[in-house]
Amino acid sequence: MNSLLFKSMGKFIGKILVTAVAALIASYILPGVDINDSVTAIILAVVLALLNGFVKPILIILTIPITIVTLGLFLLVINVLIIELAAKIVPGFTVRDWWSALLFSILLSLTTALIESLIGTNRKDTQ
Repeated sequence: MNSLLFKSMGKFIGKILVTAVAALIASYILPGVDINDSVTAIILAVVLALLNGFVKPILIILTIPITIVTLGLFLLVINVLIIELAAKIVPGFTVRDWWSALLFSILLSLTTALIESLIGTNRKDTQ
């Protein structure tokens, strides 16, 4: 049981670090997004994990009708809202406007997926 807990915590910390690196890369590429330092990036990754785990599912459930009408495109708006909320919570993380938040959200997802595919954090354990 303890080894399962440590394995789960290790995966969580790994995903946080991957998200932090991806956020730093995305903020370096996009002119409308600023992250002060690596500590801010790690805090941002934790806040995004919490917002995506608790707030995003509620927003998705509340907006099912408009999400269906827009064929899922409204989920991009929810992602922007999560990024904007994180910018208000995390000191040292700023997003200039809505479009910057949208591009940051997309680039963060792509960069995280690329890094995870390169280091293999998405592999399932076969034990």
